[in-house]
Amino acid sequence: MVRLRNLAITLPAAAALAGCIPPSAPRGPGNVTPTAPARQNSGVRTLPAPAPAWESRPVTADAQLVPATTYVVRSGDTLRGISNRTGAGSEAIARANGLQPPFTIFPNQRLTIPGGRYHTVHAGETGIAIARAYGVDWGRIVAINDLEEPYVLRTGMRLLLPETGNETLEERAARFHVDIDDIVTGGEPAIATNEQPVQPAASSARVLPSDAAVAEPAHMRGSFAWPAHGQIIGRFGPGQSGERNDGIKIAVPLDSSILASADGVVAYVGSDIPQLGGVVILKHGDGWTTVYGHIGQILVQRGQAVQRGQTIGLSGESGFVDRPQLHFEIRKGRDPVDPLTRLPPA
Repeated sequence: MVRLRNLAITLPAAAALAGCIPPSAPRGPGNVTPTAPARQNSGVRTLPAPAPAWESRPVTADAQLVPATTYVVRSGDTLRGISNRTGAGSEAIARANGLQPPFTIFPNQRLTIPGGRYHTVHAGETGIAIARAYGVDWGRIVAINDLEEPYVLRTGMRLLLPETGNETLEERAARFHVDIDDIVTGGEPAIATNEQPVQPAASSARVLPSDAAVAEPAHMRGSFAWPAHGQIIGRFGPGQSGERNDGIKIAVPLDSSILASADGVVAYVGSDIPQLGGVVILKHGDGWTTVYGHIGQILVQRGQAVQRGQTIGLSGESGFVDRPQLHFEIRKGRDPVDPLTRLPPA
């Protein structure tokens, strides 16, 4: 959902790169080509699964340019109706005018209509695909639209797009990449206002279509446990060479069990981030997410419910590493947290 999810009645319902990144490396903002890039697997073995929604459901860049103006409320108006008349997003109008739940408006009230480019979300579209279509950074779209957990887009929602400056679409497309923050906040497909995300199932035999949004736990249960046992060979934060690590790296023997750090649901499996090779992302509720990278064999499916200590994969040396290891992250919302501050003493 979005921060203004209660607007369903009066208006439409609506990482930095995980692992190590040189601090001077630019954040790839988008890709304007409608054809999704080929998936890279780096030798990762996974269960049969469809391509992620941002590949299977490309977005058409058909945003509407809306001029900044003022609207005088008429009798019977709703924010949704005003949004339809002006082309601006209901949420953007509410924010621009300081409207709070239940977002009541009155006849003759003058509303500021914020100008800009607005993209209308269609069924199955993801934040990643929207960012790619317009060559902009999904994180910037999240920020200017004030999106928050669990980042589920709704069809009909109008997203305000950030300004792109003087850089050409081709230049932005050349720098496009998907990172952990994108997947966590922009990887789920949009669903209808009256539609609910699919509830998790315990079996790995169920294969969800890419256009099915996955429901995550409302609240986290218990605490985090170690996902593997071994020597810590990479710590959280900036390294000696100036690189930044959004998690920790644990050296483990090849084909060791990688364990779910807490109860949760599988939000992503795949190898769309070449640096990390095989990746599993779990959501635990209350905005908590864990990330497991460099996996050699993935044993769970997107939408699968898992319990703390359950094996979700086997360790490997996939991605940009030269020895078997696990890259492990804990995130609260969009922010990486040092796992050693949340895990029990080794």
